[in-house]
Amino acid sequence: MNISSIVVQVKPENYDKLKEDLEASGICEYHFGDKEKGKMIVTVEGTGVEEEIKKLVAIQTTPGVLTADMMQTYQEELDDAIKELEASDMVPEVLVNENIDIRDIKYNGDLKKKDFHGGV
Repeated sequence: MNISSIVVQVKPENYDKLKEDLEASGICEYHFGDKEKGKMIVTVEGTGVEEEIKKLVAIQTTPGVLTADMMQTYQEELDDAIKELEASDMVPEVLVNENIDIRDIKYNGDLKKKDFHGGV
């Protein structure tokens, strides 16, 4: 599940109507805004980035919207990837194994594709 906040800019005289339209659309959830400045904050949810972008475009093309820009996003799959990286051993064994002689390491430009001589 992805959740993103969007700042919507509107003329102050169109604020109330647009707020009603966005709330009724089912595309987003209105949270708060400043009628005098013509700014409101809404959030969209989606199963992926593509769904969120479709909702953003729908908001951008709503009559009365001057601009609508995504500001913050939370992506569950990104969060899972970060947790996986944090749980993994970030330091390659070649850097912590004291039994490996540095002269026996053949560097190929990537420690993940390391090639050791002598069966190490």
